[in-house]
Amino acid sequence: MTTPSATLPSVLDEFADPTLRARLEEGLAAVEARLGEVAHRDDPVIGPPVAHLLKAGGKRMRPLLTLLAAELADGATPAVIDAAAAVELTHLASLYHDDVMDQAALRRGVAAAHLEFTPTIAILAGDWLFAQASTLVAGLGPEAVRIQAGTFARLCEGQIRETTGPGPTDDPIAHHLLVIEGKTACLITSAAHLGALLAGASPATVDAVVAYAHNVGVAFQLADDIIDLTATPDVTGKAAGTDLRERVPTMPLLLLEAQAKRDQARGLTASDAIVLTRDIAGNLDDDATLASVLSRLTASPALQEAREIARRWSADAIAALAPLPPTPAQQALETFAHHTISRLS
Repeated sequence: MTTPSATLPSVLDEFADPTLRARLEEGLAAVEARLGEVAHRDDPVIGPPVAHLLKAGGKRMRPLLTLLAAELADGATPAVIDAAAAVELTHLASLYHDDVMDQAALRRGVAAAHLEFTPTIAILAGDWLFAQASTLVAGLGPEAVRIQAGTFARLCEGQIRETTGPGPTDDPIAHHLLVIEGKTACLITSAAHLGALLAGASPATVDAVVAYAHNVGVAFQLADDIIDLTATPDVTGKAAGTDLRERVPTMPLLLLEAQAKRDQARGLTASDAIVLTRDIAGNLDDDATLASVLSRLTASPALQEAREIARRWSADAIAALAPLPPTPAQQALETFAHHTISRLS
């Protein structure tokens, strides 16, 4: 049996302590081996769809955060390795479901599972991965099970909120942040929570890590909102502007729409924000049209404002670490938070 491929998270190179880096690399290798054990099936019907995204690789940022949080206490115990694998399996499962609902064409540089197989098979493969994650967590104790169950509920809540959209009296930007907290931040939070908890960190340390990871998770997704508009497929694994073309609300777009509404209230009829909002609402099937819209949106004040919002969430994450002593692990967590937004420059 071969283990799945993965790229070491680039943030590892930014960690100052070489001993810590070596331990984290060793821990990630153990997580990768565990993923291969848990998600491997020789069955020719079950094996290909459940291994599709696992074989495509990934940067394993969530398992890294589990291992890094564990370094605040006893480090990568077998329980921590299982927790890190469970977090990644949960993340992979959610991607299967997201791609079906969003009708995404690419994921991690390969065809999305619903196109490679069928939408039904993709959904069932995601369910199977959720089940494998739950099996791992079941061996980690009642508190870990509670965290996993709560995370699964929050993931579903976030997807429901995104699917239904904001209500007529809801602030679209506040609603979007609730979606992010459900779809992205909750799993990043549980990754760090499980790492610190299972490594035996003190309650105060666990609380600080949970607050930190929540803010990092929001910053991470806000950065991805921007990167979807600005990066190339070799960076993101999907075409630039995919979210825009698929009508997925993101922070830059919502900020642009808010500016357009303010312009309309001032009696303006053809401001840059109004015209661009109207064009984005039009047909974006043509690549040239999409490219034109992307160029104008990435040059707009809305994109810069979105960057600033992401930076504030990252700064809040670093501030949450204040109660912790300045160990190599604490400093690496700060670096991790900086890294989430350094991708924007």
